[in-house]
Amino acid sequence: MQRRDVLKLSPLALAPGAFGYTALAQAPKPNGGELLFNIRTYGAVGDGKTLDTPAINKTIAAAAAAGGGTVIFPAGNYLCFTVRLQSLVDLYLCSGCTITAADSPKPGEATGYNGGTYDAAGPAQPWEAYQDYGHNHWNNSLMVGDAIHDFSISGPGLIHGRGLSHGSASSRPGMVSFIAEQPGVGNKAIALKNCRNVLLRDFSVLKGGHFAILVTGVDNLTIDNLTIDTDRDGMDIDCCRNVRVSNCTVNSPWDDAICPKSSYASGSPRSTDNVTITNCFVT
Repeated sequence: MQRRDVLKLSPLALAPGAFGYTALAQAPKPNGGELLFNIRTYGAVGDGKTLDTPAINKTIAAAAAAGGGTVIFPAGNYLCFTVRLQSLVDLYLCSGCTITAADSPKPGEATGYNGGTYDAAGPAQPWEAYQDYGHNHWNNSLMVGDAIHDFSISGPGLIHGRGLSHGSASSRPGMVSFIAEQPGVGNKAIALKNCRNVLLRDFSVLKGGHFAILVTGVDNLTIDNLTIDTDRDGMDIDCCRNVRVSNCTVNSPWDDAICPKSSYASGSPRSTDNVTITNCFVT
């Protein structure tokens, strides 16, 4: 099947060293309810500076500890490993913001980009044989939320899963065949497990790994106005209840686009109920 691209980065944006590093400063907004990342670029890729991930996670945790708020990402490139979502914290991706998945460890290597790794996938489960590897693990993702509630990811920015495994050993043009089961490798762009009251709106995902969005046991979920251009699944809605997917464009020529299902991934049988999918375009 011929690939139909929906989202493209310019050749300049994909050039070596184009993403660089950023230093992040936490600065409360005047109203006290928002935290803003101020960006200062200070070097080329590979200069040994700290990645964005620790500062981002620290700011999200601080917002949660303060009772919630909005963490704003202005225009710029954020090169990350695992970002841990929290209850009551909204992530807003401004226009021109790109959160990029740093390269996972290559086959046979212990670390990835600049010595970094994604969070450990976790131990194998007794029911692992009933669905593929990606369905049984969530922490090995670019963005992960587990048993949290009342949060959102929104805004017109881009999530680029450049350094994620696409769940297949085969190589495709412009992609490294990271091995999902290998320690330190990222497997999904957004993974949510046992969450409730979730909003995903307005952003785009380019090359989302094995799953651009994997939601398992998530109740009261709204997914609206997303553009996903990926090489495996667009969004998998597994064991979820009260879900609305609307106004989305999903290009996933080699796998599922929008896939409601009921698996045994969480260790017990659970149905997927009350799902509405409307005004979406898939290719």
